[in-house]
Amino acid sequence: MNLMMILEMAAGAFGDRVAFQNGEDRLTYQQLFDAAGALAAHLDDGRTKHLAMLDVSTLALPIGVFGASWAGVPFAPLNYRLTDGELDALISQLNPGRLITDDERASRLDGKFGSPSAGGDFVSVGSRAAMLDAVRAPGAAKREDAWSMDPDDTAILLFTSGTTGAPKAAVLRQKHLVSYVLGTVEFMGADEADASLSCVPPYHIAGMAAIASSVYSGRRVIQLPNFSAETWLDIARREAVTHAFVVPTMLARIVDLLEAEGRGDAGLSSLRALSYGGGKMPQSVIEKAMKLFPQTDFTNAYGLTETSSTIALLGPQDHRDAMASPDEAVRRRIVSVGQPLPTVEVSIRDPEDGRELPIGERGLIHVRGEQVSGEYRGKGSQLDAEGWFNTRDGGYLDEGGYLFLEGRMDDVIVRGGENMSPGEIEDVLLTHEAVLDACVIGVPDEQWGEAVAAVVVLAGGKQASVSELQQWVKDRLRSSRTPERIEFWPELPYNETGKLLRRKVREALREDA
Repeated sequence: MNLMMILEMAAGAFGDRVAFQNGEDRLTYQQLFDAAGALAAHLDDGRTKHLAMLDVSTLALPIGVFGASWAGVPFAPLNYRLTDGELDALISQLNPGRLITDDERASRLDGKFGSPSAGGDFVSVGSRAAMLDAVRAPGAAKREDAWSMDPDDTAILLFTSGTTGAPKAAVLRQKHLVSYVLGTVEFMGADEADASLSCVPPYHIAGMAAIASSVYSGRRVIQLPNFSAETWLDIARREAVTHAFVVPTMLARIVDLLEAEGRGDAGLSSLRALSYGGGKMPQSVIEKAMKLFPQTDFTNAYGLTETSSTIALLGPQDHRDAMASPDEAVRRRIVSVGQPLPTVEVSIRDPEDGRELPIGERGLIHVRGEQVSGEYRGKGSQLDAEGWFNTRDGGYLDEGGYLFLEGRMDDVIVRGGENMSPGEIEDVLLTHEAVLDACVIGVPDEQWGEAVAAVVVLAGGKQASVSELQQWVKDRLRSSRTPERIEFWPELPYNETGKLLRRKVREALREDA
C-alpha cells in the first residue's frame, strides 16, 4: 500500500465527503483525487525529480502531497520562516525540481531558480494560485499512468528543524508512512460530522502524518494557516471541531486566553480529542487544560521526523489516572510521553558503550519498527545492523513501561566529570508552584568545566527568589545539580513547532557572563 492507494480508497468510499477546508474553500475526497491526478500530469515531463512547497497550509498542500506521490517524485515542504540564504541552500538540494509558493515569493524566486541560467537544471517556480486553478479546472487532464507500487519509493523529504545544526533531509519512504497510518488509524473510522483542526506548519512531521491519517480515516481537516489562540478557539467553536493537535506553546496560549477571560470551562463540548506533542509540556499547563476541557480526551504524542511521526503515546486514561492517583510514581506519568506503540520497540542505551540499561536508568533512546526511517539524503541509513535508530534524545523507562524524555543528549551538562541531565533539573523546578517554565543549560566554568545555570519563567502573580529555587532543587536532588545561576525571563524561546531553543538561551547567558 502507498499514499495514493489510501486516497483512492477514501475517494471510492466517501468521494462526496469534504476532505480539506481552508476558510470557505473546500475539497471533497473525489476532488482531491482528481486534482492530484491533474498535478501528476503536469509533473510528468521527464525532468521533474522533486516537488517543493514553500507556503503556509492551503488546499495546495494535500494536492501536492498526493500529486507528487502519483507522479513518483518526492514531496518536500519547506520552512517559510527561514532566511533567503537558508532557503536557497535547501532549494538547491531539490534540483531538478519544481517549487510552488505564494505569489510574492514566486515572482522573486523565479529569476533565481526558474531558468537554466539562474538555477541550473531547476525546472520551474510557480504560484500556488496558478497551480490550484490549473489542477481544479473542469476537464483538467489527469496522468494516465498508474502510480508506482514500490514501497521503497521516497514519498516525502522533510528537512529537520536544525536546532542543533544545519537541516538534514530526512527520507520518508512510502512504506514508513503507510506503516504509521495502518498502525494507528482505522479505515473510515471517522463520522461524517468529525472535523480536525490542523494548525501545525506543513514542514512539521505532524502536519505530513495528519494528512495521510486523516484521509485514511475519512475525517474533514480544517486548515488554520497562522495560529493564534483567539482564532483557534473561534474556529473550534464555530465548526464544532472534534479533534485537534497542538504543540505545547499553542496550548499554553489557549489556556492563558481562557484564564484571562475568567472562564472555568472552554465552552467547547464538541472537542472529543486533543493531542499534543513536538516539545515538552509543562505540567501546570496540561493540568489547567484538563480542567478547562473536562469532556476532552488528551493524548501526548512523541515522535520524530525520522520515525514518520508518533512512536509513543500517553493516552486519555493515562492522563486521568495520573491526575487522580495518590501514588507519586503514577502522578509523574503526566509528564511522560507514555508507552511505545505496539508496532515500535524502545531501548535505553548507555551513551558510552551502547549496552541496554535497566529500568529507571537514564540513557540514549533507541527505537526500532517498520515506520522508522532513520535515513538522511546524502548520508544514507543511520540504522544499526539490528535496525535500531539512535534518536539522540535522552530518557528512561519506568516500571510500567512509560517513557520519560530528558532532552537531547547533546545538551547534557558535564560538571567535574559528572554527567547531568537538564531535563531532570527542569522537572524539579517545574514542581515549584511559582514556576511556569524552565530551561537548564551548562555554562563554562573555570573550576568545574561547566556550571549549572537556569532560566525560569514565573507564573502570573507568583514570586520566587533565586535562593528559594536553589534550595528547592538541592532538597530534591544532589547539591551538585543545584543551579549556581538563575535568571528570570518573561518567556523562553521556542520555535514554531514547540521545541525549546536551548542554543539561544545558552548564547544569551554566555553573552551576559
